[in-house]
Amino acid sequence: MIAAMMTAANLGARVTGWGFVVFTLGSICWSLVGFSTGQTNLLATNGFLTLVNLIGIWRWLGRQRAYEDGGQSASEASRRSALPTLFTATGITGLPVTAADGEVVGTVVEALVTCADGTVSYVVIRSGGVGGIGETLRAVARSDLDFGCEGFTLHHEKTWFEALPGLADGDWPAAPEATGTTPARS
Repeated sequence: MIAAMMTAANLGARVTGWGFVVFTLGSICWSLVGFSTGQTNLLATNGFLTLVNLIGIWRWLGRQRAYEDGGQSASEASRRSALPTLFTATGITGLPVTAADGEVVGTVVEALVTCADGTVSYVVIRSGGVGGIGETLRAVARSDLDFGCEGFTLHHEKTWFEALPGLADGDWPAAPEATGTTPARS
């Protein structure tokens, strides 16, 4: 159960990888029980699960961790250099979004990027709910946001954000709705 919680929580490569380590220990123990009691089905099943879990360790503690560390390294190096400050595209998920009036309105779920030039078209922000239950997703145009390494800032107040229509699960638009207002920069 601990391993399942660690992998299901999606808290990064290290936590997921260590979840696979716990899974591996469990499958090895069950393999030993199957071997010592002559339960060949238990032995075969958990022998296979051990192999799968070892692949999970390699994937999450090996490759994915290296990707995350590389992105973090570039981000930190850019903050110490004269070059523009970088942040990882995958790192925006979960960043807080603050309204112009200083109130946190939600967290970033995803950014949609145009294929032609690689610019961000809009960002999907979740608000309300607990653990994905009862949350509302809204699309906010790139022009209505300032990006930052620690979070995003809306050019509008919380009431403007809450007036945006919610997105249907799995049915997001090709572009955000036009707001019809001029952004009030803070």
